[in-house]
Amino acid sequence: MIVLAIDTAGVDCSAALYDSETGRMLAAVTDMIGKGHAERLMAVIDEVLAQAALELKDVDRIAVVIGPGSFTGIRVGVAAARGLALALDISSVGITTLETLAAMHLGEPSGRPLLVAMDAKRNELYVQTFAADGRHLSEPVAMSPEDTASLASSLSADVAGSGRALVMGEENAAVADRFDIATVARLGALKTEEASRPKPLYLRGPDAKPQTGYALARS
Repeated sequence: MIVLAIDTAGVDCSAALYDSETGRMLAAVTDMIGKGHAERLMAVIDEVLAQAALELKDVDRIAVVIGPGSFTGIRVGVAAARGLALALDISSVGITTLETLAAMHLGEPSGRPLLVAMDAKRNELYVQTFAADGRHLSEPVAMSPEDTASLASSLSADVAGSGRALVMGEENAAVADRFDIATVARLGALKTEEASRPKPLYLRGPDAKPQTGYALARS
């Protein structure tokens, strides 16, 4: 199975092609752009297809990062994945940012549970816990750094992600989370098709809200 993986949930605009039968990564392109994913994504997909000498019709599944993360970026990636899957009549699956970070960290397991904490700003973290073998121990939630620290301590868990400094009481360097697109592709190949038609994973409302003070009264 050829998997096309897409990530626009953070600072990167990424795509990769993975052959699950051979376990080989065919091509990967990552462009750290910060913003402007909508304008860049299709070009990145074209680039990764050209590198692998494949066409869209050769793709059997699309895996997309569904969040939590950038509201705008997530919408761009999920819409593109669902649109391409519909046009190609293939399956699409969602991969969360938290499970991607967990898989990246668990490459060298310590035998302890893992708590992944992403810095969500506004003194809040996106949190999920995993067993040493990668199994989900909890669902993704938004928590305060203090509650997250208590949870990590109760589990004697390793802590990974951009929120680690806040959990550990260290100086926060404010480093953005980045999601390895090869890991996303491998996780996408392992997903069952139960969760076809991926949906954005939002753990809180958007920071930007419509202005109401200048609304005109209806006549």
